[in-house]
Amino acid sequence: MQWEVVIGLEIHAQLMTNSKIFSGASIAYGAEPNTQACAVDLGLPGVLPVLNTEAVRMAAKFGLAIGANVSRHSVFARKNYFYPDLPKGYQISQMELPIVEAGKLEIELKDGTKKIIGVTRAHLEEDAGKSLHEDYHGMTGIDLNRAGTPLLEIVSEPDMRSAEEAVAYMRKIHSLVQYIGICDGNMAEGSFRCDANVSVRPKGQAEYGTRAELKNINSFKFVEKAINIEVERQIDLIEDGGKVVQETRLYDADKNETRSMRSKEEANDYRYFPDPDLLPVVLDDEYLQAVKDTLPELPDVKRDRFIEQYGLSSVDAGILTVSREAADYFEKVAELSAAAKLAANWMMGEVSASLNKNDLDIKDCPVSAEMLAGMLKRIEDNTISGKIAKEVFEAMWAGDGDADTVIDKKGLKQITDSSAIEALVDQVIANNPVQAAEFKAGKEQLMGFFVGQIMKASQGKANPAQVNQLLKKKLSE
Repeated sequence: MQWEVVIGLEIHAQLMTNSKIFSGASIAYGAEPNTQACAVDLGLPGVLPVLNTEAVRMAAKFGLAIGANVSRHSVFARKNYFYPDLPKGYQISQMELPIVEAGKLEIELKDGTKKIIGVTRAHLEEDAGKSLHEDYHGMTGIDLNRAGTPLLEIVSEPDMRSAEEAVAYMRKIHSLVQYIGICDGNMAEGSFRCDANVSVRPKGQAEYGTRAELKNINSFKFVEKAINIEVERQIDLIEDGGKVVQETRLYDADKNETRSMRSKEEANDYRYFPDPDLLPVVLDDEYLQAVKDTLPELPDVKRDRFIEQYGLSSVDAGILTVSREAADYFEKVAELSAAAKLAANWMMGEVSASLNKNDLDIKDCPVSAEMLAGMLKRIEDNTISGKIAKEVFEAMWAGDGDADTVIDKKGLKQITDSSAIEALVDQVIANNPVQAAEFKAGKEQLMGFFVGQIMKASQGKANPAQVNQLLKKKLSE
C-alpha cells in the first residue's frame, strides 16, 4: 500500500521582551534556579496579572508579516492542567479568540519546488517552568524561572507531506521571527522549539489518519529524524494489523526513536474558559498601521530584490537572505566593492566556512564588511589573485589589519609585469625540455604542470591569466 504523510507543526517562539508576559520579572537566560519567578509567576493568593504590551506588539508584527488577520478583539483563557512545573495549576493562553489567524508562508525545497503552507493561528501564552530529572536521583527538581515567559505559539495547517517540507517551513519561521526582531531563535536555550503532529493515510484517502504529537523538538536535524522515524513506526504498526492511538510522544535522539509519553488530551480536557483577571485585547487600525510601519524588508522580498539588483541566482539569493544580519553584511560588501557576485561567492565560501569552523555568527565575524570589500577590490584590480586572497583573508581574520596592510606587510602583490612573467615562463620551459616536447607533440594536459611550476616559482604571485596566455604562446612557437 502507498502511504501519504500528513504533518502540522506547532512552533513556540519566545518573544524578546525585557520582562515576562504578565509580570515584571526578568526573562534573562542562565540565572540561578527559581531566582526569576515573582509572586505573579507563582500564582500566589491576591496577585493579578498585567499584560505586557510589548508582547502584543510583537504578536501583531508577526501576523502582519505573514499576511494574516490580526484580530481587533482577542481574549486570554485559562488552560487547566496539573503538573509540577505549572505553579498556578493553569496556563494563561488563548483559545477561541487568538490574536493572529489565517496567514500563509511560501517554502522552497532543495529541488526548487515551492509550496504554500497555511498558518492556522498564532496565539500568545505564558511558558511553564522546567522539570529537571538528571541531577536528582529518583526525584525531580523544579526550576520556575521560565514560568511566565512570553511565547507566541504558531500553529500550521496540516499542509506538509514530508519531513523535508516540515524542516523547510520551520526554517522559514525561524528566519522570519529573527528578521522582524521578535525572537532570537536560540534553539539551544529553548527560545525556539516545536511540536510535530504526524499521521499517515493511504494515498487518495480524504480523511486524516490518527495523529501522534512529538513534543519539544529543538533542532532542525532532530525534527527531520523524529518525523521520519515516527512515520516508519506508524506505517509498520498499521501494516502489522495494529492501530495508531492519539498520544503525545517524545523523541529520543540517542536511540533515534519516539516513545509514548501520555495519551493526547483534547481541548475539552483542559476546561478552557476566559481568564477573569485579564481584559480582552482590543486593537484598532491606527495601532496596526503603526506596527506595520516598523516591519523591515521581509526575506522573500529581499531575495527577489537581490536576484534583480545584483544578478544572483535564486539559490544564492535565498541563502544570503536567510539571516537579516548576513543579508546586510552581503549588501554592504557588494556596494563597497562593486562586485556583487564575487561578494556572494566569498560569503558562501570562505566567510561561511570560517564562521562555521569557529562557531561564530556573522555579527561576530572578525572580518568586517568594509575589510572584505577592500580585499575584493584588490582581486578586481589584479593587485592579488584569488589564491593569494585566501592568504589575505586568513591574515585579516587573525587580526593582522585590512587587506592593503596585509598585502604590503607580507609582500603579496601580484606580478603583472609581462616581462617579469615572460622571464619566469622561459625559465620553466628551459628547465623542463622533456615536458615541453611532449606538450608540443599533443600532450596538452601538461599545461597544468607548467602553470603550477610557474606559480611555484613566483610564490603564487604571477597573474594566472597572463601566465596562461604567455605559456600558450611560447609552447606553440
